[in-house]
Amino acid sequence: MAKGAPMILDTCALLWLAEGGKRLRRPVLKAINEAPAVYVSAISGFEITLKAARGKLELPCPAREWFDRIVEQHNLTVLALDLGTCIVAAELPWIHDDPCDRFIIAMAKLNELAVVTVDERFEKYGIEVIL
Repeated sequence: MAKGAPMILDTCALLWLAEGGKRLRRPVLKAINEAPAVYVSAISGFEITLKAARGKLELPCPAREWFDRIVEQHNLTVLALDLGTCIVAAELPWIHDDPCDRFIIAMAKLNELAVVTVDERFEKYGIEVIL
C-alpha cells in the first residue's frame, strides 16, 4: 500500500473504529490516520441501521445520530450510492454474495480505493485490501 493512500472502510472496520479501534491492527490504524481521505459507503449506514433495528447491534443513540457523530469524529467522507455504483456492484463476479459488501467493492473499484476489511474475498476483485 502506498503511504497515505485514500481508502474506504467496510462496515465492520467502521464499527471497530467507532469502538476505539482496539480490534484493528496497529498498522491498519496507522494507515487510517495517515490517509489523505478515508471514506465510508452510505450502504454502511443502511447496514448499521438495519442491524440496530433487528436488535443485532446496540448503539448508544439513534442510528442516524450515531453515524453522523462517527463520521465527524473520525473525519470520514460518506460516498453516496449512485447509478454507476449500483450497476458495477450488480455486474461484479459472484465471488461475494453480500449486497452491502458488493456496493463497497464497487465503490473501491470506481474510486481506486484500498479497502479496510478482514474479508479476504475482497482481494479476489483485484482491489487492494488493508487487513
